[in-house]
Amino acid sequence: MAAPRRMPNFSALRAFEAAARHQNFSRAADELHLTHGAISHQVRALEEDLGLLLFVRNGRHVTVTPGGLRFAQTLGRAFADIADGADALRPAAHRGRLTVSALPSFAARWLAPRLGQFIEDHPGTEIALHSSSELQDLARDGIDVGIRFGRGHYPGLVSERLMGDSYYPVASPHYRGGRLPATPADMAQATLLRSDEPWLPWFQAAGLDLPEPRGGVLLQDQSLLIRSAVDGNGVALVRHVMALREIADGALVRLFDVAAASRNEYYFVCPPEALARPPVQAFRTWLLGAIARFAEEQAARSR
Repeated sequence: MAAPRRMPNFSALRAFEAAARHQNFSRAADELHLTHGAISHQVRALEEDLGLLLFVRNGRHVTVTPGGLRFAQTLGRAFADIADGADALRPAAHRGRLTVSALPSFAARWLAPRLGQFIEDHPGTEIALHSSSELQDLARDGIDVGIRFGRGHYPGLVSERLMGDSYYPVASPHYRGGRLPATPADMAQATLLRSDEPWLPWFQAAGLDLPEPRGGVLLQDQSLLIRSAVDGNGVALVRHVMALREIADGALVRLFDVAAASRNEYYFVCPPEALARPPVQAFRTWLLGAIARFAEEQAARSR
Protein backbone atom coordinates (compact mmCIF):
# COMPACT_ATOMS: atom_id res chain seq x y z
CA MET A 1 0.00 0.00 0.00
CA ALA A 2 1.36 3.39 -1.00
CA ALA A 3 2.21 5.84 1.76
CA PRO A 4 -0.51 8.47 2.21
CA ARG A 5 0.20 11.87 0.71
CA ARG A 6 0.57 14.86 3.02
CA MET A 7 -2.82 16.36 3.82
CA PRO A 8 -3.57 19.95 4.78
CA ASN A 9 -4.65 20.50 8.36
CA PHE A 10 -8.14 19.01 8.79
CA SER A 11 -9.39 21.84 11.04
CA ALA A 12 -8.30 24.35 8.41
CA LEU A 13 -10.19 22.39 5.74
CA ARG A 14 -13.35 22.39 7.87
CA ALA A 15 -13.02 26.12 8.51
CA PHE A 16 -12.49 26.90 4.83
CA GLU A 17 -15.38 24.71 3.61
CA ALA A 18 -17.80 26.33 6.06
CA ALA A 19 -16.57 29.84 5.21
CA ALA A 20 -16.91 29.18 1.46
CA ARG A 21 -20.37 27.68 1.87
CA HIS A 22 -21.65 30.63 3.93
CA GLN A 23 -19.56 33.28 2.09
CA ASN A 24 -19.06 34.67 5.58
CA PHE A 25 -16.43 34.02 8.26
CA SER A 26 -18.75 34.91 11.13
CA ARG A 27 -21.43 32.41 10.10
CA ALA A 28 -18.75 29.74 9.64
CA ALA A 29 -17.50 30.52 13.13
CA ASP A 30 -21.02 30.11 14.54
CA GLU A 31 -21.44 26.76 12.79
CA LEU A 32 -18.11 25.38 14.05
CA HIS A 33 -18.33 27.04 17.49
CA LEU A 34 -15.17 29.05 16.88
CA THR A 35 -14.33 32.74 16.80
CA HIS A 36 -14.22 34.85 13.65
CA GLY A 37 -10.48 35.27 14.23
CA ALA A 38 -9.94 31.51 14.43
CA ILE A 39 -11.70 30.96 11.10
CA SER A 40 -9.66 33.75 9.48
CA HIS A 41 -6.41 32.34 10.89
CA GLN A 42 -7.16 28.80 9.70
CA VAL A 43 -8.15 29.96 6.22
CA ARG A 44 -4.96 32.02 5.88
CA ALA A 45 -2.91 29.04 7.08
CA LEU A 46 -4.56 26.86 4.43
CA GLU A 47 -3.88 29.49 1.74
CA GLU A 48 -0.21 29.56 2.76
CA ASP A 49 -0.06 25.76 2.69
CA LEU A 50 -1.61 25.61 -0.80
CA GLY A 51 0.29 28.63 -2.09
CA LEU A 52 -2.75 30.53 -3.43
CA LEU A 53 -5.61 32.74 -2.32
CA LEU A 54 -8.94 31.04 -1.70
CA PHE A 55 -10.85 34.25 -0.94
CA VAL A 56 -10.80 37.76 -2.31
CA ARG A 57 -11.03 40.11 0.69
CA ASN A 58 -12.71 43.50 0.46
CA GLY A 59 -12.87 45.00 3.94
CA ARG A 60 -15.22 42.86 6.00
CA HIS A 61 -16.55 41.06 2.92
CA VAL A 62 -14.99 37.96 1.43
CA THR A 63 -15.66 36.27 -1.90
CA VAL A 64 -14.45 32.76 -2.63
CA THR A 65 -12.33 32.47 -5.79
CA PRO A 66 -13.47 30.15 -8.61
CA GLY A 67 -10.71 27.68 -7.70
CA GLY A 68 -11.61 27.97 -4.04
CA LEU A 69 -15.27 27.27 -4.84
CA ARG A 70 -14.36 24.06 -6.68
CA PHE A 71 -12.12 22.99 -3.79
CA ALA A 72 -14.90 23.74 -1.27
CA GLN A 73 -17.35 21.60 -3.25
CA THR A 74 -14.82 18.75 -3.30
CA LEU A 75 -14.39 19.07 0.46
CA GLY A 76 -18.15 19.11 0.98
CA ARG A 77 -18.50 15.82 -0.86
CA ALA A 78 -15.56 14.33 1.06
CA PHE A 79 -17.00 15.37 4.43
CA ALA A 80 -20.34 13.86 3.42
CA ASP A 81 -18.59 10.58 2.55
CA ILE A 82 -16.88 10.57 5.95
CA ALA A 83 -20.20 11.18 7.69
CA ASP A 84 -21.86 8.41 5.67
CA GLY A 85 -19.06 6.00 6.55
CA ALA A 86 -19.45 6.80 10.22
CA ASP A 87 -23.22 6.33 9.99
CA ALA A 88 -22.71 2.86 8.55
CA LEU A 89 -20.89 1.88 11.75
CA ARG A 90 -23.74 2.99 14.01
CA PRO A 91 -26.98 1.80 12.37
CA ALA A 92 -29.02 2.13 15.55
CA ALA A 93 -28.34 5.85 15.74
CA HIS A 94 -29.25 6.22 12.08
CA ARG A 95 -32.94 5.46 12.67
CA GLY A 96 -33.65 8.97 13.84
CA ARG A 97 -31.34 10.63 11.31
CA LEU A 98 -32.66 12.52 8.31
CA THR A 99 -30.41 13.42 5.41
CA VAL A 100 -31.55 16.44 3.37
CA SER A 101 -29.89 17.77 0.22
CA ALA A 102 -30.46 21.26 -1.21
CA LEU A 103 -28.73 23.85 -3.36
CA PRO A 104 -26.11 25.74 -1.31
CA SER A 105 -27.88 29.08 -1.70
CA PHE A 106 -31.29 27.73 -0.67
CA ALA A 107 -29.83 25.65 2.15
CA ALA A 108 -27.92 28.56 3.67
CA ARG A 109 -30.40 31.37 3.01
CA TRP A 110 -33.84 29.86 3.46
CA LEU A 111 -33.75 26.37 4.93
CA ALA A 112 -31.01 26.39 7.59
CA PRO A 113 -32.33 29.47 9.46
CA ARG A 114 -35.70 27.70 9.88
CA LEU A 115 -34.50 24.21 10.82
CA GLY A 116 -34.23 25.10 14.50
CA GLN A 117 -38.01 25.01 14.77
CA PHE A 118 -38.14 21.52 13.25
CA ILE A 119 -35.50 20.26 15.71
CA GLU A 120 -37.38 21.86 18.58
CA ASP A 121 -40.58 20.10 17.50
CA HIS A 122 -38.78 16.77 16.84
CA PRO A 123 -35.92 16.52 19.35
CA GLY A 124 -35.35 12.84 18.57
CA THR A 125 -34.50 13.54 14.92
CA GLU A 126 -31.01 14.49 13.75
CA ILE A 127 -30.76 16.32 10.42
CA ALA A 128 -27.70 16.06 8.17
CA LEU A 129 -28.01 18.96 5.74
CA HIS A 130 -26.01 18.50 2.54
CA SER A 131 -25.59 21.50 0.25
CA SER A 132 -24.61 20.65 -3.30
CA SER A 133 -24.89 22.28 -6.71
CA GLU A 134 -24.82 18.86 -8.36
CA LEU A 135 -27.91 16.83 -9.22
CA GLN A 136 -27.44 13.94 -6.84
CA ASP A 137 -28.78 10.40 -7.08
CA LEU A 138 -30.71 10.43 -3.82
CA ALA A 139 -31.11 6.67 -3.44
CA ARG A 140 -27.49 5.90 -4.39
CA ASP A 141 -26.09 8.59 -2.11
CA GLY A 142 -28.25 7.64 0.86
CA ILE A 143 -30.17 10.94 0.89
CA ASP A 144 -33.71 10.86 2.28
CA VAL A 145 -35.00 14.18 0.97
CA GLY A 146 -33.92 16.56 -1.76
CA ILE A 147 -35.12 20.11 -2.31
CA ARG A 148 -34.60 20.89 -5.95
CA PHE A 149 -35.05 23.93 -8.15
CA GLY A 150 -36.31 22.78 -11.51
CA ARG A 151 -39.31 21.75 -13.61
CA GLY A 152 -40.58 18.88 -11.46
CA HIS A 153 -39.53 16.03 -13.76
CA TYR A 154 -37.60 13.63 -11.53
CA PRO A 155 -38.08 10.04 -12.78
CA GLY A 156 -38.14 7.42 -10.06
CA LEU A 157 -38.67 9.95 -7.28
CA VAL A 158 -41.72 11.23 -5.42
CA SER A 159 -41.99 14.91 -6.36
CA GLU A 160 -44.13 17.64 -4.82
CA ARG A 161 -44.13 21.35 -5.70
CA LEU A 162 -43.23 23.67 -2.84
CA MET A 163 -43.27 27.19 -4.31
CA GLY A 164 -42.24 29.30 -7.25
CA ASP A 165 -39.90 32.27 -7.42
CA SER A 166 -39.29 35.40 -9.46
CA TYR A 167 -36.33 37.51 -10.59
CA TYR A 168 -35.64 41.22 -10.35
CA PRO A 169 -32.54 43.45 -10.35
CA VAL A 170 -30.88 44.66 -7.15
CA ALA A 171 -27.86 46.79 -6.36
CA SER A 172 -25.95 48.05 -3.36
CA PRO A 173 -27.14 51.48 -2.21
CA HIS A 174 -23.49 52.52 -2.65
CA TYR A 175 -23.22 51.30 -6.25
CA ARG A 176 -21.66 54.09 -8.33
CA GLY A 177 -21.70 56.38 -5.33
CA GLY A 178 -25.44 55.93 -4.83
CA ARG A 179 -26.36 56.88 -8.39
CA LEU A 180 -28.59 53.86 -8.98
CA PRO A 181 -30.53 53.30 -12.22
CA ALA A 182 -33.72 55.35 -11.93
CA THR A 183 -35.66 53.69 -14.76
CA PRO A 184 -35.40 50.33 -16.52
CA ALA A 185 -33.93 52.14 -19.55
CA ASP A 186 -30.96 53.17 -17.40
CA MET A 187 -29.94 49.51 -17.24
CA ALA A 188 -28.30 49.94 -20.64
CA GLN A 189 -25.50 51.90 -18.92
CA ALA A 190 -25.27 49.72 -15.79
CA THR A 191 -22.69 47.02 -15.07
CA LEU A 192 -24.78 43.85 -15.15
CA LEU A 193 -23.51 40.90 -13.13
CA ARG A 194 -23.86 37.52 -14.82
CA SER A 195 -25.06 34.17 -13.48
CA ASP A 196 -26.54 31.00 -14.92
CA GLU A 197 -29.90 32.77 -15.07
CA PRO A 198 -30.29 34.88 -18.25
CA TRP A 199 -31.23 38.54 -18.16
CA LEU A 200 -33.36 38.38 -21.33
CA PRO A 201 -36.66 37.33 -19.65
CA TRP A 202 -36.42 40.33 -17.31
CA PHE A 203 -35.46 42.65 -20.17
CA GLN A 204 -38.57 41.50 -22.01
CA ALA A 205 -40.79 41.95 -18.93
CA ALA A 206 -39.41 45.50 -18.58
CA GLY A 207 -39.96 46.28 -22.28
CA LEU A 208 -36.24 46.62 -22.98
CA ASP A 209 -34.56 45.64 -26.23
CA LEU A 210 -31.15 44.77 -24.78
CA PRO A 211 -28.86 41.83 -25.59
CA GLU A 212 -27.82 39.23 -23.06
CA PRO A 213 -24.71 40.51 -21.22
CA ARG A 214 -21.42 38.90 -22.24
CA GLY A 215 -17.95 38.77 -20.76
CA GLY A 216 -16.82 39.21 -17.19
CA VAL A 217 -17.18 36.70 -14.38
CA LEU A 218 -19.99 34.13 -14.51
CA LEU A 219 -21.19 33.52 -10.94
CA GLN A 220 -22.84 30.11 -10.74
CA ASP A 221 -24.28 30.37 -7.21
CA GLN A 222 -26.87 32.89 -6.02
CA SER A 223 -24.93 33.53 -2.81
CA LEU A 224 -21.85 34.54 -4.82
CA LEU A 225 -24.00 36.72 -7.08
CA ILE A 226 -25.64 38.46 -4.13
CA ARG A 227 -22.30 39.00 -2.39
CA SER A 228 -20.86 40.58 -5.52
CA ALA A 229 -23.83 42.95 -5.69
CA VAL A 230 -23.49 43.82 -1.99
CA ASP A 231 -19.84 44.66 -2.64
CA GLY A 232 -20.99 47.22 -5.23
CA ASN A 233 -19.61 45.39 -8.27
CA GLY A 234 -22.75 45.87 -10.33
CA VAL A 235 -26.47 45.17 -10.71
CA ALA A 236 -27.53 41.57 -10.10
CA LEU A 237 -30.61 39.69 -11.29
CA VAL A 238 -31.55 37.72 -8.17
CA ARG A 239 -34.19 35.28 -7.08
CA HIS A 240 -36.64 36.88 -4.65
CA VAL A 241 -36.39 34.08 -2.07
CA MET A 242 -32.61 34.29 -2.03
CA ALA A 243 -32.14 38.06 -1.64
CA LEU A 244 -34.74 38.87 1.00
CA ARG A 245 -32.27 39.10 3.88
CA GLU A 246 -29.97 41.61 2.17
CA ILE A 247 -32.93 43.71 1.01
CA ALA A 248 -34.41 43.74 4.52
CA ASP A 249 -31.01 44.68 6.00
CA GLY A 250 -30.56 47.50 3.49
CA ALA A 251 -27.44 45.92 2.00
CA LEU A 252 -29.28 45.70 -1.34
CA VAL A 253 -31.96 47.83 -2.96
CA ARG A 254 -34.56 46.36 -5.27
CA LEU A 255 -34.69 48.30 -8.53
CA PHE A 256 -38.15 48.90 -10.02
CA ASP A 257 -41.36 46.90 -9.54
CA VAL A 258 -40.81 44.73 -12.60
CA ALA A 259 -40.25 41.01 -11.90
CA ALA A 260 -39.95 38.02 -14.21
CA ALA A 261 -41.42 34.72 -13.09
CA SER A 262 -38.90 31.91 -12.89
CA ARG A 263 -39.52 28.91 -15.12
CA ASN A 264 -37.98 26.74 -12.40
CA GLU A 265 -39.69 26.10 -9.07
CA TYR A 266 -38.80 24.50 -5.74
CA TYR A 267 -39.72 20.85 -5.26
CA PHE A 268 -39.68 18.35 -2.42
CA VAL A 269 -38.33 15.06 -3.80
CA CYS A 270 -37.46 11.72 -2.21
CA PRO A 271 -37.08 8.05 -3.13
CA PRO A 272 -40.43 6.23 -2.79
CA GLU A 273 -39.03 3.89 -0.14
CA ALA A 274 -37.88 6.83 1.98
CA LEU A 275 -41.30 8.51 2.06
CA ALA A 276 -42.62 5.86 4.47
CA ARG A 277 -40.01 6.70 7.11
CA PRO A 278 -41.52 8.67 10.03
CA PRO A 279 -38.71 11.30 10.03
CA VAL A 280 -39.33 11.96 6.31
CA GLN A 281 -43.07 12.27 6.84
CA ALA A 282 -42.51 14.64 9.76
CA PHE A 283 -40.06 16.76 7.75
CA ARG A 284 -42.41 16.96 4.77
CA THR A 285 -45.29 18.10 6.99
CA TRP A 286 -43.09 20.70 8.68
CA LEU A 287 -41.63 21.94 5.37
CA LEU A 288 -45.05 22.43 3.77
CA GLY A 289 -46.13 24.37 6.86
CA ALA A 290 -43.00 26.54 6.75
CA ILE A 291 -43.59 27.26 3.05
CA ALA A 292 -47.22 28.23 3.77
CA ARG A 293 -46.14 30.61 6.55
CA PHE A 294 -43.50 32.13 4.30
CA ALA A 295 -46.07 32.71 1.55
CA GLU A 296 -48.41 34.39 4.05
CA GLU A 297 -45.58 36.67 5.25
CA GLN A 298 -44.74 37.69 1.69
CA ALA A 299 -48.39 38.36 0.87
CA ALA A 300 -48.73 40.54 3.99
CA ARG A 301 -45.65 42.57 3.06
CA SER A 302 -46.91 43.21 -0.44
CA ARG A 303 -50.22 44.69 0.73
